[in-house]
Amino acid sequence: MNRPHYILLPVSPLFIAFSLLCAFLFNLLPWGHFIGVPDFVALLLVFWGVHQPRKVGIGTAFVLGLLMDVHDSTLLGENALAYTLLSYFAIMLHRRMLWFPIWTQAMHVFPLLLMAQSAQFIVRFFVSGKFPGWFYFIESVAAALLWPLITWLLLAPQRRAVDRDHTRPI
Repeated sequence: MNRPHYILLPVSPLFIAFSLLCAFLFNLLPWGHFIGVPDFVALLLVFWGVHQPRKVGIGTAFVLGLLMDVHDSTLLGENALAYTLLSYFAIMLHRRMLWFPIWTQAMHVFPLLLMAQSAQFIVRFFVSGKFPGWFYFIESVAAALLWPLITWLLLAPQRRAVDRDHTRPI
């Protein structure tokens, strides 16, 4: 464990809201139904559930899930169920995940995203009776591969010092 440990600055609730809004807007883009495009809201819910579990919780996940249900014109509650399960398990694992390096965290994120996507799949399958194919689950792989980039981007504002002092290691 030769990587440096940084003491992070507190995150602004406005920054959390802005990042979730950006993720929601990314999901609104017309590429959302292509194979391999990750669910950005789910990815950010996992990120904030791991890094700030007291600020982003199950209620936020439920509201964002309802908004995604309305946007996707799916069964009302399908994404809400998946996002609440995802948020619950991310909050449950947050202390354990923070001890691991970034790629090991990505390996922990993959089953979480796969579980949420499986919940969506089960609901869709029971309602419509159609099997979308195995490529449906590629989204979880793509989102897990984006985990290091998302972590680097969203933790960058917390790494900078309030008053820069060149004698301080943080």
